[in-house]
Amino acid sequence: MSLRKLLEGKGYHRIKMKYTKTNHLEVVAKINNIEGNFILDTGASSTCVGKEAIEHFDLLPEDSDIKAAGAGATNMLTQISQKNRIEIKGWKKKKVDLVLFDLKHVNEALVNHKAEKVHGIIGADILKKGKAIIDYKNKALYLK
Repeated sequence: MSLRKLLEGKGYHRIKMKYTKTNHLEVVAKINNIEGNFILDTGASSTCVGKEAIEHFDLLPEDSDIKAAGAGATNMLTQISQKNRIEIKGWKKKKVDLVLFDLKHVNEALVNHKAEKVHGIIGADILKKGKAIIDYKNKALYLK
């Protein structure tokens, strides 16, 4: 039996992903019913949206004490947006908190490698909630 049949039989949603030119896995997700492009990052503790995409997703930012670090940048100020709805190809979660911070350094790196910009990062919080299984060979994410 294939991994796909096994997992779909156990109620998982199969989500196709693609590799970016930087070798990151990218997935299309909807936040508050608005579509965007996200990098899948198992090392990011929280799902994040770039500050430049706040209006795009109709988010309500609030100040936060959380400092963000990653991809060569540290101590970045963040905001938070609470109680959002996320959907990734039929898998849905309500009341999701998103960390908002400046993703310019991430998008500059992507553009420098001739890859597309992203709206944000799907982090371990969502992956845990969805009991995620990543099939790298077949570029598929399974969420339950």
